[in-house]
Amino acid sequence: MQVAVIGAGAVGCYYGGLLLRAGHDVTFIGRQPHVDAINAHGLLLDTQSFNGHLPAKAATDASALASPDLVLFCVKSADTEQAGRSLAGRLGPDTSILSLQNGVDNPQRLRAVTGHDVIPAVVYVGSEMAGPGHIRHHGGGALVIGASPASDVLVQTLQAAGIQTTIAGDIDTTQWTKLITNCAFNALSAVAGIAYGPMMQVEGTSDVIASAVQEAADVARACGVSISQDLAAQIMKTPAAMPNQMSSTAQDLARGKPSEIDFLNGYVVRKGAELGIPTPTNRALQVMVKLVERRKEMSGSS
Repeated sequence: MQVAVIGAGAVGCYYGGLLLRAGHDVTFIGRQPHVDAINAHGLLLDTQSFNGHLPAKAATDASALASPDLVLFCVKSADTEQAGRSLAGRLGPDTSILSLQNGVDNPQRLRAVTGHDVIPAVVYVGSEMAGPGHIRHHGGGALVIGASPASDVLVQTLQAAGIQTTIAGDIDTTQWTKLITNCAFNALSAVAGIAYGPMMQVEGTSDVIASAVQEAADVARACGVSISQDLAAQIMKTPAAMPNQMSSTAQDLARGKPSEIDFLNGYVVRKGAELGIPTPTNRALQVMVKLVERRKEMSGSS
């Protein structure tokens, strides 16, 4: 299968790497340091069961692509439209696009700029780019994808590559559940630069998380999405299961990259305002991350 990874970062390189190892023809579209390393040495896939270089192709823009069978769309939420427009003329009628992005509205935004069907996917993996062209896997790796005419074949392909994949009948609920989990942990981990385990040892952290979860769940239900009544209890189990995990927002801030906070807690704030639902905790968490970003901008420009 011809596979294109748009946004060759921690998510795209992990799943693209597993497909590459399974024998598929994978092209990674990403930033120059990763592209140069992959083209020179291959992708360094560093997982719990495999560690080695895999020969691969990489480029900095989508002009290198020719009608891939599958697109793994993994760019940051703020880059969805720009990256989507770069695919113009590069998609065949049978190309499948999986949106492996945080947030809940990226598939619709991507569909709007490409005119192509997009299958939502929810990602459960802990991974990081440990260096140029070096993907390190920390745990997890399951995918949940939306139902579509292509989904059954995609599940077979992904599972054959060692990617646990299931189809969700109600992908909206799955997406919102992941978003609410991100709203609970991402900002706090990012502002403190701390992993989930130590974060929970600070008095009051669980109260802030509970408030953020309740607000986000209220907004989701107002949007017509079914949210489990025990979601908060399930979310509270995450730090014990992943005590050493830093949120993706924390990783973004540590690398001096723009975060996706406007598409996580910020999305809940915007939808809450539209629906008349107060979201003060999510607003505070969004602003805290924006303040850290602003501080980094000022220190970088001085």
